[in-house]
Amino acid sequence: MCPEAEVKQVCTNRKARYLYSILETIEAGIALVGSEVKSLRDAKANIKDGYATVDGGEVFLHNMHINPYDEASHFNHDPLRTRKLLLNKQEIRRLAGKINERGLTLVPLSVYFKGKHAKVELALVKGKKKYDKRESIARREHEREMERALKGRRRDQRTE
Repeated sequence: MCPEAEVKQVCTNRKARYLYSILETIEAGIALVGSEVKSLRDAKANIKDGYATVDGGEVFLHNMHINPYDEASHFNHDPLRTRKLLLNKQEIRRLAGKINERGLTLVPLSVYFKGKHAKVELALVKGKKKYDKRESIARREHEREMERALKGRRRDQRTE
């Protein structure tokens, strides 16, 4: 595949960045049926409650909701079915070791099309404690205040 392939974003899991500390990200392909691909191209998916597991040397994505495709009639897919993720053997072994050893979790951050292939960005995460979440909120508010102050300063410089 050529490196300048077009990337079309389908959906993101914004809540994951708030709930978890992201340690590492991985790109994986998704094994889909035809009606799921059509529905994904229409951006009718949700990964908010999704997570991935390693079972028997394979990685599966659970709780990813892809709406049924309207024109598929009775050949439609189950919206919440478990989907297989496509990774090579070394990556799967490494992930399985980290998940078992340190008690980490695999969470999908985003789903997108890279060229004609559907991809999911997985993150190896560790859950945040309540005080970590408060710290994230405080940092974000501080950054907003700094940006407002800089914006005001720039506006004052232009009017002079």
